[in-house]
Amino acid sequence: MAYKALYRKFRPTTFAETVGQEHITKTLKNQIIAGRVGHAYLFNGGRGTGKTTTAKILAKAINCLNPKDGEPCNECEICKGIMSGSLTDVVEMDAASNNSVEDIRSIREEVNFLPTLAKYRVYIIDEVHMLSTGAFNALLKTLEEPPEHVKFILATTEPQKIPPTILSRCQRFDFKKISNENIIKRLKIVCKESNIEATEGALNTIAVLSEGAMRDALSILERCIQDGDTKIDEDKVKDLVGIPKLTYISKLTEAIFDNNVENALQSTEDVLNEGKDVTNFLWEMIKYVKDILVYKTSKNTQIYNKEEIEKIQELAEKASKERLLNIIYELSQLENEIKMSSQKIIMFQTGIIKLCMVHKNEGTEELENRIEKLEQALKNGIVTAKTVTEKPKVTLEKNEPIKNVEVNKTEKKKTEKPAQAGSIQENWKNIVNDLKTSGKIMLYTNLMNTNAVEKNDMTVEIEFPNGITPFGKTVLEKSENINEIEKQVSIACGKEMRVKFVDTKKENAQLENNANSIEAIAKNLDVPFNIIEE
Repeated sequence: MAYKALYRKFRPTTFAETVGQEHITKTLKNQIIAGRVGHAYLFNGGRGTGKTTTAKILAKAINCLNPKDGEPCNECEICKGIMSGSLTDVVEMDAASNNSVEDIRSIREEVNFLPTLAKYRVYIIDEVHMLSTGAFNALLKTLEEPPEHVKFILATTEPQKIPPTILSRCQRFDFKKISNENIIKRLKIVCKESNIEATEGALNTIAVLSEGAMRDALSILERCIQDGDTKIDEDKVKDLVGIPKLTYISKLTEAIFDNNVENALQSTEDVLNEGKDVTNFLWEMIKYVKDILVYKTSKNTQIYNKEEIEKIQELAEKASKERLLNIIYELSQLENEIKMSSQKIIMFQTGIIKLCMVHKNEGTEELENRIEKLEQALKNGIVTAKTVTEKPKVTLEKNEPIKNVEVNKTEKKKTEKPAQAGSIQENWKNIVNDLKTSGKIMLYTNLMNTNAVEKNDMTVEIEFPNGITPFGKTVLEKSENINEIEKQVSIACGKEMRVKFVDTKKENAQLENNANSIEAIAKNLDVPFNIIEE
């Protein structure tokens, strides 16, 4: 007897055996029982979710000689003929390889003939979205008004590619991805009937790797027993599927999180020495970092054991969600670049080094939140014990006059008094210091060592001689901070003003580069070049 693949051997033969699509099978059974079977159906869903299988069961059920509660008996000659493929009244056509107008015209000619044995002539067209425009047009009229003895069942993974005129003439059923729980239940039945010993961890790993496709799950299970050993554990599944050892992935990921270039390079050497494909390894790294992000967000893991989950938890504490998202993006970019490069190993190593060095400003969000909390505490007059102890203590000798009291009062009055109208250049330093005394520490630290220049009647430019950092730019461009600065500047100028931030360091560097480039051009052209300063 010829060998049959597991997914063919254990293909469901009734609606009841179909896994995870109860919302569809129940409706179809009710239609059969009530005698209200439609003339055209569209089965849409991902690969391996049961579209073609359900189509064949439906073809059997409407033609079965001894149906029971909408289910085919699988014993009569009609059911056996459909299962074996010998019954000519049920035609299964793959539109991927038969997508021409001629193929559909042959169907149009056949539909006029009565079925030979069955009650209905059924046409199952798989991957129907692959039909050409002319083929769809040829099918349209027949699909709209087919003879009473003809039923059409169209199956596709991409319904958006089917013309609306076809969609509107079909009853559409959407097949969902099969849940891991349902896949595991079905795998247990297959293992029991096939004398396969599989651990719970192995079945869970297969279910996760199948991504909701029952056919893929059975194919993975079959690969695991091809060596003749019917005992399957989690490690065997991972080895056969080609998942790299998690130790390599976690070590390299940890090195990136720690910005440790030396350890990262050592880990890449270990990967390359093992002969692992760089592209596949990067893909597994992307999935691993994604799993860390999922764990950090929802504490949910799927294909990891207890020790691996502990390591994921440790790594999740080292990186923020924003950094994890950024690493996933960077690794994806690196994967795309490597595919187009002839120097894959060099690209891989330099990309990893870049990842270790690119996150120097990581944690800015946390820092910003902490400073905002401190500002709020200062506004509310809440001071921690640590802050109190850090204040300089003033000790007075006996009979020593208290001189600092009046000074403090005058200083307090000075800070509370708004800046007087006048030159913004003169008042800018006081404005910045007032931000510090009023508890706006974040604004103060980013505006230190800056200058203010009244550019025109409406605009004041704040110059940054040392440049603006990305973090500083984020802080300054917040609407509440811009409003506060413009308020103080307007008071100082005696009229409503707008502010503009200018990175003078960057502008000066650009001017210098331009001057150098002009001088170089002049030298090449042998033209006298002098800079006249006004």
